[in-house]
Amino acid sequence: MGVIQNQVRRRPHLTTLAVRRKGVVTIPEAIREELDLREGDHLVATVEDGRLVLIPASVIPDDQAWFWTPEWQTKEAEADQEIAEGGGPVMSEDEFLADLADRAGISPGELA
Repeated sequence: MGVIQNQVRRRPHLTTLAVRRKGVVTIPEAIREELDLREGDHLVATVEDGRLVLIPASVIPDDQAWFWTPEWQTKEAEADQEIAEGGGPVMSEDEFLADLADRAGISPGELA
């Protein structure tokens, strides 16, 4: 028989975590970076098919999530900049109501 050469088995890279006292585990830095996890972030823990699954969780209530969209945050930054520069255009009450009605597609009298 011929000589059997050493064969290198290639396996996907697996990261193991040790469970320490009080159930503490450390999530490796590469995984934290990939998921943008920071100290204080919350995770939802579930068991699926005998496996522990950790899912990054949002602590923002669903009815307030709109505020944190990139579009809204851009508008907030613009408003902050405008305020820092001394505010925006100043309107009288009547001008404001007329503008508001115009944006709503109604006559100013319908705002009441």
